[in-house]
Formats: sequence, structure tokens, C-alpha cells
Amino acid sequence: MNRKLTFYIGLLLSTIMCGLLSRSSLIKLPVILSVYSGDTLWGMMVFWLFCCIRPRANTLIVAVLAITFSFGIEFSQLYHAPWIDAIRGFRLGGLVLGFGFKYSDLVCYSIGIVLGVGIDLYLSGQGSKNELE
Repeated sequence: MNRKLTFYIGLLLSTIMCGLLSRSSLIKLPVILSVYSGDTLWGMMVFWLFCCIRPRANTLIVAVLAITFSFGIEFSQLYHAPWIDAIRGFRLGGLVLGFGFKYSDLVCYSIGIVLGVGIDLYLSGQGSKNELE
């Protein structure tokens, strides 16, 4: 696979913007979306990030990297030491590292990554009907 880096950076930045909007008071989302969309978009953002880091990697490899990273960040939230909690105290640190472990976040990250995989396969033509026949 050979991804166009500028296009995937655009997907990455667009997903970040959508994620930030989902957490802001600028738009009113239904409750289920306001609760879960940010974490789902975070998982998708991590997938796009790894697409940018490894543009020639197979989609499955990128998905494994993204799920490993996302789950690693979530499980790191079980660890609380003054230094890492101080990082979480900054807005960016809190957005990246999170605050408390939740199983629902693992589900949201997985859904976001699966959506990213589907989009990536579609964009590459691997998900088209002609390719599958």
C-alpha cells in the first residue's frame, strides 16, 4: 500500500477537529454521541497517525499498531504518579493521556480504528466490489 501522505494528514487533522468539536459546547450532540464520539474519533485519529508514520504498511499492520497504542494509553491511566498526573493536568496532556481507565473507551477506540480501516481499504480500492471478486 502506498498512501498519499498529504491526504492522510488531512484526514488526521479533520478527525482531530471533529473530536475537539465533539467535546466543545459549540455544537449540541445527542447524549450517546456526546459521550462516545470523542473516544471513537480519538481511535480513528490514532489510526490516521500510524497511516502517516507508516504510509507503505499494510492496513492490518497499521490497525495493529493503532490498537496497541490506543490500548496502551488507556491502560496507562491505571497508573497515577505525581509526574504523569501533572502532565494530564495540561489540556494537551489530558487529551492525549486521558484521566481514568474505562472499558467503554477500549470499545470506542476499537470502533474508531475499524472505521478507519474501512475508509482506508475503500480509498485504496481494496474494499471495492471489483477487487473482492
